[in-house]
Amino acid sequence: MSTTPAAIVLADGTTFEGEAIGADLPGGLGTGEFVFNTVMSGYQEVISDPSYAGQVVTFTSAHIGNYGVTPADDEAPSVHCAGVVVRDLARRRSNHRSTGDLDGYLRSHGVGGVAGVDTRRLTRHLRDHGAMPGAFGTASERELRDAAASAIGTDGRDLVATVTTSSVSVHPALGGAGRRIVALDLGIKATIVQQLVELGEVHVVPASTTAEEVLALRPDGVFLSNGPGDPGAVALVPDTVAALLGEVPIFGICMGHQMLATALGGATHKLPFGHHGGNHPVRDEATGRVEITSQNHNYCVDPDSLSGIEVTHVNLNDGTLEGFRSTIAPAFGIQYHPEAGPGPHDSRYLFGRFADLMDGGR
Repeated sequence: MSTTPAAIVLADGTTFEGEAIGADLPGGLGTGEFVFNTVMSGYQEVISDPSYAGQVVTFTSAHIGNYGVTPADDEAPSVHCAGVVVRDLARRRSNHRSTGDLDGYLRSHGVGGVAGVDTRRLTRHLRDHGAMPGAFGTASERELRDAAASAIGTDGRDLVATVTTSSVSVHPALGGAGRRIVALDLGIKATIVQQLVELGEVHVVPASTTAEEVLALRPDGVFLSNGPGDPGAVALVPDTVAALLGEVPIFGICMGHQMLATALGGATHKLPFGHHGGNHPVRDEATGRVEITSQNHNYCVDPDSLSGIEVTHVNLNDGTLEGFRSTIAPAFGIQYHPEAGPGPHDSRYLFGRFADLMDGGR
């Protein structure tokens, strides 16, 4: 593993020193929007989540890479995050499932990063000043500062178009489930597909698929997946969802939740530093039950901008909207990740609610 000196320079000029890890970057530098994630395990699922497109992920856990990597834990065939920052990258992997180490994994996917960083200081800075663009790598400090000054964040960017599939794929149902689900791929994770095939046959389609094309597949339900970037910049999808409302039951997760809200006339706004981690408490308003949830989003829906909905879930850390259901059509959305890749698994019951919603429409 390299011991080449590297550095991070944020858009406001704040600098952090470390050593290069992962792939060699073109010109010795990379750029992206810096965010932090508080998971203590599941780093491979985080890195391979398409929702991180355009972002540099800072892990707050001190030791990353301890148990190596395995293809079984990939959430997508390729990695879309812009980079990775860690305090201590494990030099040895220790797990019977592992087939490689994290540094080699990053290299194989062309992703660079920086280790040996004071990630506690970096995380505090992002908490105080918000997620922000920056540059990182082995280039000179002047080159990094120039790149950081011109780096762009996720605001106003339709990153869904960069990660969605280009063709339709069909995933057979497990256990004899007879439903048919069309999943609009806004950056869908493999674990989500694994949950959906337990409900029925899943047709994963590009984000540009029209409502007419979706309905031509005669689905029992439509799923709107997670995805990266600014929901306000995503083209076509809100119109597609609006045309599907009332025609077929709909379930949206993360970006899908935001697309459903947009289709219902709602507005979204960017959170200061987003929700990224596996330990966010969320209350189910119907039962009062508190779930510990896995989250990854920079934007959220303003509940006051929506009419004809019932708030179903609320984040107990900051009071933001985490779930709603439409009272005028069979549709509901969840801002967090009930598929739990990585865990916890407290919220997987929501896939059962989707099944009930589809069965109610038969």
